[in-house]
Amino acid sequence: MDTNDISILAIESSCDETSASIILNGKVLNNIVATQSVHEKYGGVVPELASRAHQENIIPVVHEALESSGINKKDLSAIAFTRGPGLMGALLVGVSFAKSMAYALKIPLIEINHMQAHVLAHFIEDPKPNFPFICLTVSGGHTQLVLVNNYLDMQVIGETRDDAVGEAFDKTAKLLGLPYPGGPLIDKHAQSGNPKAFEFPITRMPELDYSFSGIKTAVLYFLRDQLQQNPAFIEENLNDLCASIQHSLIEMLLIKLKAAVKQYGVKDVAIAGGVSANSGLRNALTDLATKRGWNIFIPKFEYCTDNAAMIAMAAHFKYLKGDFSSMDVTPLAKMKI
Repeated sequence: MDTNDISILAIESSCDETSASIILNGKVLNNIVATQSVHEKYGGVVPELASRAHQENIIPVVHEALESSGINKKDLSAIAFTRGPGLMGALLVGVSFAKSMAYALKIPLIEINHMQAHVLAHFIEDPKPNFPFICLTVSGGHTQLVLVNNYLDMQVIGETRDDAVGEAFDKTAKLLGLPYPGGPLIDKHAQSGNPKAFEFPITRMPELDYSFSGIKTAVLYFLRDQLQQNPAFIEENLNDLCASIQHSLIEMLLIKLKAAVKQYGVKDVAIAGGVSANSGLRNALTDLATKRGWNIFIPKFEYCTDNAAMIAMAAHFKYLKGDFSSMDVTPLAKMKI
């Protein structure tokens, strides 16, 4: 390696994926992810079990990232890690490991905001959006509209007041009797269903904010009433139910996105986060972009879910700025962009 090369090891441990990635001079070399399946039987992520799994996975994952990149740990320029937001115990594993390794190697430490990193996943590969652009970040824990002025200059212009859209997908899936994680299963069944079969309420919030708790309640009472008349209602109408629920959730996302694009006068529009893998959302956004002349950007699936490649990308820009953390840094369960 050239002495001027910038090589960074990035670690992601905010929820239930343990991930490590190496970035060299702004190019992501790998993205190693260990996914935890232990939570499926509990119908959601169990924080204590997530923390234990991170402890088991972090050394093998970091080892594989270094081995497959061909970069010796002694040649690393810095260690990056997710500081927050996320599960405190899960974050603590990644933060502690990163601090220890950086201290041992006597190299800088870079803290990364997980939500900022989701946005910067768009700069891992071409095509890349032009500044300023609006990014709709949608995941199990967050729903945000972000005005992106530069790599490290972002402003949240709208967000959910209660449930995130990914949470709404999973909770309504549970009402339908689908296993966790239910969001991808709703998407799968929706592809064979009629999105106009059942009408669910579109929640109207002030300005550019969202609310998704109402649809969960509406689906709960709707199913209760229908099942009283026909105990096989869900089984007989599963595809149409999934399509109708998904249609309502996507409609709520796009109403605010259209308003944001109009308000800020941008043409480049991006989506990020785990729910951006939803085929219904991708197709609806593609159609909308064609009608309105937007340029849309959607990362590869592996960069939509929680991963260290996006942490590495964010770390590269912070390294160039000389934005390093002290060794007394601690994780933050809640962390604003």
